[in-house]
Amino acid sequence: MDALQKLFEQHFHVSPSRIQPLQGQLGGSGRNIIRLSAEQQSAIGILYNVREENVAFLEFSRHFRRHGLPVPEIYAEDLNQGAYLEEDLGDTTLFEFLSKHRRGENIAPDVVEAYRKVVAVLPRFQIEAGRDLNYNVCYPRASFDRQSISWDLNYFKYYFLRLAGIPFNEQALEDDFDSLTNFLLSADGDYFLYRDFQSRNIMLRNGQPFFLDYQGGRKGALQYDIASLLYDAKADLPPELRQQLLDLYIDTLGGFVDVKREAFMHYYYAYVYVRILQALGAYGFRGFYERKAHFLQSVPYALKNLRWLLHNVKLPIALPTLMEAFNSMLASEKLQSLASEAENLKVRILSFSFHRGMPKDESGHGGGFVFDGRSLPNPGREERFKTLTGRDTPVIDYLNQQESVHQFLASVMSLVDASVSEYQRRGFKSLMVSFGCTGGQHRSVFLAEQLAKRLRGRNGVDVVVRHRELENLAVGSSAQ
Repeated sequence: MDALQKLFEQHFHVSPSRIQPLQGQLGGSGRNIIRLSAEQQSAIGILYNVREENVAFLEFSRHFRRHGLPVPEIYAEDLNQGAYLEEDLGDTTLFEFLSKHRRGENIAPDVVEAYRKVVAVLPRFQIEAGRDLNYNVCYPRASFDRQSISWDLNYFKYYFLRLAGIPFNEQALEDDFDSLTNFLLSADGDYFLYRDFQSRNIMLRNGQPFFLDYQGGRKGALQYDIASLLYDAKADLPPELRQQLLDLYIDTLGGFVDVKREAFMHYYYAYVYVRILQALGAYGFRGFYERKAHFLQSVPYALKNLRWLLHNVKLPIALPTLMEAFNSMLASEKLQSLASEAENLKVRILSFSFHRGMPKDESGHGGGFVFDGRSLPNPGREERFKTLTGRDTPVIDYLNQQESVHQFLASVMSLVDASVSEYQRRGFKSLMVSFGCTGGQHRSVFLAEQLAKRLRGRNGVDVVVRHRELENLAVGSSAQ
C-alpha cells in the first residue's frame, strides 16, 4: 500500500485522503484493486506480485492507447513492488449495467446499444492493434497454442469434471481433447486474442465502453473473444441477441480483413465450447477446490449455454466422450442443486454480539445490512430471562409488548422487503442481513427470527438463519 501511495503522490503531487479496496481476493485473478483519491483526483491502484503479467498489462495498455483504443491511461508504476497506478474509469461494468436494465430476457435498448459499441471495437484490438503488438511480453504464452489449449482442457477435466463427480473414460476424453485441439489450431490464429473479453472487464463511462484485463492476451483466432463475450455465463444473453451481435461482429470484421462468414462459422462454435470449458475449470477451481462458493453461482448459466449448444449446434468434428460428459453434467444431481439454488434469492439472516465482532460474509458479496438492536429494551437485564434466548416464548412475549420493538421491526421490514424485491428483479442471488445486540442472545435472536418468519412466505426466496453466539454457547457446553 505504501508503494501505491508514493506513486499517487508522485503523479498528482498530493497525498491520497481516501483509500478504498475495491476487490481484494474476491475476484479470480488474485490482484488487489484499490481506489486512491484526494480532492478532485482519483486513480486505481493495482498490487500484484506476478511481474510478467504486470509487464504485459502495462505494455499492452500503452500500445492500445497509441492506437486510440479506450483503455486506462497508466499514470505510474513500480514493478519491483508489484504496483502500478492507472486511470479511474468509474464503477459501472457492462455486467452491472446489464443487470440493472433487464427483466429476464427483456434487455433495455441502452444495454443492447452498449453491447453493439463493444462488439464494434473488438476488431480494432484484434486486427488493427494486433498487427504491431509486441508479443514477446505475452504471459504465460505468446499464442493460444497447443500448450495453452491443453492447460484449459485439463483445468476443466481435473477441477470441474472430477470435483463435480462426473464419470468419464480418461483415454477416450484425451482422444477427444486431441481432436478438438487439432481442429482449433487449424483456424487462422494470426490476430490478438484478448483472452478474457467479458462483461465484467468492460467499464461504461458516459455511455462509452472502456476495456480492462487484457494482460493474458496472446496471438490467436478471431472467434475466441466474441465467443467469450456472447457466452459470458452470468450475463445470460438471449440466443436472439447473441445472434444479432455475432452478425454485427462478422460484418464489422469486413472493414479490416477479408473473412468469409462460412469460413468464420466453421470454427466458431468449437471456440465457444473451449471458452465455456475454460470458464468451468475456473469455476470449479475457485468454487469446489478453494471453496469460494460465489464462483459456483455461474455454473448453472454455463450449463444452460451447454444445453443450448447441444440442442442447436453440430460441430464439424466428432467428440463423443466430451459430449457424453456434457450430458452427464446436465443430468448431475450435484450440479442440478447448484441450478436450483441459483434460481432463488438466498437471504442469510444472522444474529451476533457486537462484543465478538461483526459476522464474516462467506458469500463474497460484501455483507448486506447490519442492524443494531442495542437501543431496544434488553431482556438480559432481568433475572427471569438470563438463561433464555430470543427464541423462547417468555422473551418473545416481553419484546412483543414493547412499542419501540415494533417500530424498529417495521423499519427493518420495509428496508429489507424493498431490497429483496430489487435483488430478485435484477437477478441477484445473495443477501445478508445481520442483527447485533450486546450478548447476541435475546434481542438480536428475536429480530432475526421475526425477519425470517416474514421472508419465508415469499416466492423465490430461500432463508437461512444462524445465531452465531448461540452456536458458540452450544459448542462450549458440549466441550465441557
